[in-house]
Amino acid sequence: MKNTKDLQNELSNAHNIDQYLKNNEDYIIDQSLAQYFCDVLNQKSISKQDVIKRSDLNEIYAYQIISGKRVPSRNKLICLCIGAKFTVEETNETLQVGGFSPLFPKIKRDSIIFFGIKNSYSVWQINEELYSHKLQTL
Repeated sequence: MKNTKDLQNELSNAHNIDQYLKNNEDYIIDQSLAQYFCDVLNQKSISKQDVIKRSDLNEIYAYQIISGKRVPSRNKLICLCIGAKFTVEETNETLQVGGFSPLFPKIKRDSIIFFGIKNSYSVWQINEELYSHKLQTL
């Protein structure tokens, strides 16, 4: 199993993009955010209903995101990842699949979100921490 760093190193040293893609086709994500998110939920045996409940998002809106009918903001996607009880690594990968920047510890707000995810905080608890530090809530 190659991680992102392994793939980056291999890509940096690649002389042929087609060969790189062929050698790593099992590691390249070639699906929509909704498909990717649902695949991870299925792998972890997590129900969409539980994720939505724990995400603190409007139920209809959350279902539309998960089904691919709506494109989420970075904040909404983080809420869904928290609702799915994703690790920081899984959250960052999901953010990147969605076209967003991963959580970046040099940014105070991202550090609080990172800490909350690492410590199994709910969306509500993370929002409380963000609010207490005078930062935008999720």
